[in-house]
Amino acid sequence: MAGDEETTTTAATLETTSTWAVASVCFILIALSILIEHALHLLAKYFNKKRRRSLIHALNNVKSELMLLGFVSLLLTVCQKYIAKICIPRSVGETFLPCKTLTESDSEEETKCEEQGKMSLLSRQGVEELQYLIFVLAFFHSLYCVLTFGLGMAKMKKWESWEAETRTLEYQFTNDPRRFRLIHQTSFGKQHLRYWSEHQILRWPACFIRQFYPSVSKVDYLTLRHGFIMAHFAEGSNYDFQKYIKRALEKDFGVVVGGSFWVWSFSMLFVFFNAQVFYNYLWLPFIPLVMLLLVGTKLQGIITKMCLDSHDKALVVRGTLLVRPSDHFFWFGKPELLLHLMHFILFQNSFQLAFFTWTWYKFGFRSCFHDTTEDIVIRLVMGVLVQLLCGYVTLPLYALVTQMGTSMRTIVFTEGVVEGLNRWRRKAKKNIARRNNHSARPSLDASLDNSPSFNTLDTSFSVDLDQPSSDAGYLTVEISDEETVATKRPEPRQKLGSFEGFDSCKTS
Repeated sequence: MAGDEETTTTAATLETTSTWAVASVCFILIALSILIEHALHLLAKYFNKKRRRSLIHALNNVKSELMLLGFVSLLLTVCQKYIAKICIPRSVGETFLPCKTLTESDSEEETKCEEQGKMSLLSRQGVEELQYLIFVLAFFHSLYCVLTFGLGMAKMKKWESWEAETRTLEYQFTNDPRRFRLIHQTSFGKQHLRYWSEHQILRWPACFIRQFYPSVSKVDYLTLRHGFIMAHFAEGSNYDFQKYIKRALEKDFGVVVGGSFWVWSFSMLFVFFNAQVFYNYLWLPFIPLVMLLLVGTKLQGIITKMCLDSHDKALVVRGTLLVRPSDHFFWFGKPELLLHLMHFILFQNSFQLAFFTWTWYKFGFRSCFHDTTEDIVIRLVMGVLVQLLCGYVTLPLYALVTQMGTSMRTIVFTEGVVEGLNRWRRKAKKNIARRNNHSARPSLDASLDNSPSFNTLDTSFSVDLDQPSSDAGYLTVEISDEETVATKRPEPRQKLGSFEGFDSCKTS
């Protein structure tokens, strides 16, 4: 009997394992890894062909996230023996347990700790189970972000018909600048200038309800579109606002799909509060939902505040009601703060679903992690509900309202326009440098050096491309790698020219 036990223990090592079995397993794992890497490479090649650099950036963030989780898994594998050797007092190790009962382990490291009257900080088996959680989290986070982004794009698909309507004669006649109307007579004013708009106590509950249906109405889209174009472009421009929002959302998706230190820190707090004494299933799954509803309410409140701001400045409108984009409508004057909140909501919800799936797979559906029916129902319902609300309701609303800040993002230009302007800028710099070198080339002999007129001559000069030209017929455009482009309105007012779709850029 003892010999059988010894044989069973020895069979678990590579010394007594067939080489064909080891080679077969390694070959299968390597083939799967190469297949996944090749699929990601083909996807990046497709995005590059379609000139979707924002999606390429998002894909790179996914790769970085997978690499990070891979490093964590590798470190756990290498350090699992040393972690198990760390002994802590039993009174400390038996606090904040997810289960009421302890599972005994007979590993060599834990046996040594038990001989000292202590227990291991984290057993080898616990490290192996934690590695499963890392793989599940990587899968769920990537899948969850893609599904949310797909739902948002599906919801914004109908905005294409709204954008096409702005080019019809009926729309131009309805919004003729020669027509004067009271703000209360406009559709946007009828929707937002009501008795609850003036009272903040009543405004927030109304905005909370309005985020569900309709989350983005046709009137809101057309009015915010008009305010954006009037703030950054020439009046009457046929700029395709819907495609701009789509590109901006793709760029934000690259941020959401990645990870950050503070997001991972809150995830570790989630693991900590999974102890049984906290009854976390009664409150922890609701945190992403509460934050999501708070963001949606704030976005609807921004639209109402912009309408009230326009009403306070003028009672009569010419053509379409004009809302003025400004950062002061947003929390702390930073529209990008909403993006970080969306990132946190998506990551935490995907983490909770991944944790539920992991405990289900490793410990069973009715394990001590989910010993009550209420726990299972609440976690599943909250996870699916946040997924649908975030993708189909809040994300389109966020994509529209966050464009109403003071600054205009560089994504306003298409990839082709940005590349063309950058090439033009580099060529202009080369021409100026060549001209400067040519003008500084004449040789000066000794007789000229002694001449007073040449002694007082300064041959070095510089040309500043950023200075505005005195000729009003030229417009200098500078494209940088920063996220936003601040818009200045010189006196007299000068704006960018109209864009036809996204394929051409005209300056006047």
